[in-house]
Amino acid sequence: METNQDEGVKAAEESNAEAEEAKEAQRVEEPEEVADEESGLEELPKVEAVEEEAEEVTGEEAEAEDILEEEAVEEEEKPEREKRREVEEDIVEERIYTIPLRRAWIAARQKRTPRAVRLVKAFIQRHMKPEALVMSNEVNERLWRRSIQKPPRKIRVRAVRDTEGTVTLYLAEGD
Repeated sequence: METNQDEGVKAAEESNAEAEEAKEAQRVEEPEEVADEESGLEELPKVEAVEEEAEEVTGEEAEAEDILEEEAVEEEEKPEREKRREVEEDIVEERIYTIPLRRAWIAARQKRTPRAVRLVKAFIQRHMKPEALVMSNEVNERLWRRSIQKPPRKIRVRAVRDTEGTVTLYLAEGD
């Protein structure tokens, strides 16, 4: 399966190959020019034409590189935009909770963060009664930020219910 980025890379490689061919053609023609100058014949128009072609190729390379950079930036922004649009369109209910995680600290040191994850899920199950629960990567990273031994004492989350009854947890704004 080829992506747009792969196609852009292939286009850049093709333009690089064309540039190399133009440079090689120019190198091949230079010894002939020297022989022509020695014989008294000058073919300046051909040399100028070759130089113009080489300049056009380098311009195409620059354009191809610019296009690749723009596509990379757009690809990075697309998933974020699409997620926001999907979330905004499908929102049925949205609540912000501060979930206390003090009970996670009762557990043994090496079991605290896994217990904190279970506490977050149990809290949301109790309060929103979802058909399915999805925890965003941000929330998971916040819980695991200080490793397995030191989960946060509390966490603020934004719980969003969509039309299918699935609740998705995001970090609350400002956290």
